[in-house]
Amino acid sequence: MEEDQNNKEDIPQHGGFIKMKKFRFVMLIFLIVFLTAGVTILALSFGDEKAVNVGMQERSEFNKLYNTYDKLKKSYFQDVKEEKLIDGAIDGMVKALDDPYSDYMTKEESKVFEESITSSFEGIGAEIQEKNGAIVVVSPIKGSPAEKAGIKPNDKVTEVDGKSVRGMSANEAVLLIRGEKGTKVTLTIERKEGEEPKKVTIRRDEIPINTVYPEMLDNGVAKIQITSFSSHTDKDLNEALKEMEDKGMKSLILDLRKNPGGLLDQAINISNLFVPKGEKLFQVAYRNGKVEEYVAKDGKKITVPTVVLVDEGSASASEILAAAVSESAGIPLVGEKTFGKGTVQTTDEFQDGSNIKYTMAKWLTPEGNWINEKGIQPDKRVAMPKYASLSYIDPDHKLKVDSASSDVKTAEQILKELGYNPGKVDSYYDEDTKQAVMEFQQDEKLETTGELSGDTTIALMNKIREHLLENDPQVKEAVKMLSKKKK
Repeated sequence: MEEDQNNKEDIPQHGGFIKMKKFRFVMLIFLIVFLTAGVTILALSFGDEKAVNVGMQERSEFNKLYNTYDKLKKSYFQDVKEEKLIDGAIDGMVKALDDPYSDYMTKEESKVFEESITSSFEGIGAEIQEKNGAIVVVSPIKGSPAEKAGIKPNDKVTEVDGKSVRGMSANEAVLLIRGEKGTKVTLTIERKEGEEPKKVTIRRDEIPINTVYPEMLDNGVAKIQITSFSSHTDKDLNEALKEMEDKGMKSLILDLRKNPGGLLDQAINISNLFVPKGEKLFQVAYRNGKVEEYVAKDGKKITVPTVVLVDEGSASASEILAAAVSESAGIPLVGEKTFGKGTVQTTDEFQDGSNIKYTMAKWLTPEGNWINEKGIQPDKRVAMPKYASLSYIDPDHKLKVDSASSDVKTAEQILKELGYNPGKVDSYYDEDTKQAVMEFQQDEKLETTGELSGDTTIALMNKIREHLLENDPQVKEAVKMLSKKKK
């Protein structure tokens, strides 16, 4: 297993981890391309000939594909592009698997994907996946425009700039959402069943690949958030731990909330910091019934009392880490049930830079549990307050006296939570709402207009986010549990 592992490069994908290796034989590419029926496929033909000779034994199951290609090449009402046909053939083949974690990336999609894991990129900063034909947010990246705009895990993106993304792959949707820093993109979001879709306009920015965020709380409690697993996360975590140790760390909160996953080797390396040598980290179960076990090795171990935070945005590699420390090291989990992604993907790259990604195994927890579509239940369930899931208010929209909308109700809920009195919390902007907004503007040293738009809206959204961070009930519960351990 170690030998095999060393020959594969693990790279993150939307809400997951995958293993990548290149094809050794070009001919295998054509085998894969031709292995499904009912889709259009590229066949090498000249004039009226049905000559498709790829230098291998003819296989009758390909006849339907060859005939379809020949028909379109000869009789379609306009010229067809061979590259488009072959891309469509592979894409349709992979879609036929009905697996949200298997897809085909064109050369352009693959390039965008590589940029997102090897360097900074420009966009809104949200991990997405295709699920049952819908584009679903796995998690926004910490500090990203998406997070600041109020995008939440499990939000459904139905449109991008008015264009429906229903039926698109995650990679196709990413190409629409990405864009140059400073430009805007409008997403149509569905948050709850039956709730009216909401348009959210987000200004794109540069998204750095920072994944580790340490801070020292009171009484020697260190809190370190890991937002994803990239190629340098283990190194950054060790540096963060050293920094916290130098500041007198006596206990640790490891925050995996809104962590959509990433590199498998990073999850292994970090799990190894907490799990005793010889104990299981996770298992990989293959189609043929073979099960491989990954166990903790010797090396540096974190021995201070630790609690791990998880939520519905914790997926894949972060679930591997959470399960490993929970089942093999007895570290308690606090928060909400995790996302539930329990499969392993491998990616094979074509010579032109495109690639296919498909599920090749499932992973199991140390105790042999398969958490796919189930998630991991925390030892201590702690819900976030209702205001944590309030919808985003578009700063480009002006709310004033006599305005009536769901945005008004959201603004009133936020004002009330922050200690202002907007009167009755409904959907109507009355004089009480205006007075509360004016008081907020005065406190924030903004122009006192009594209207909610622009800088006032941005300041209001930032203030409620800061309020949540200061009063995070999941962090408070973790601190409480750690204080009991010290006694």
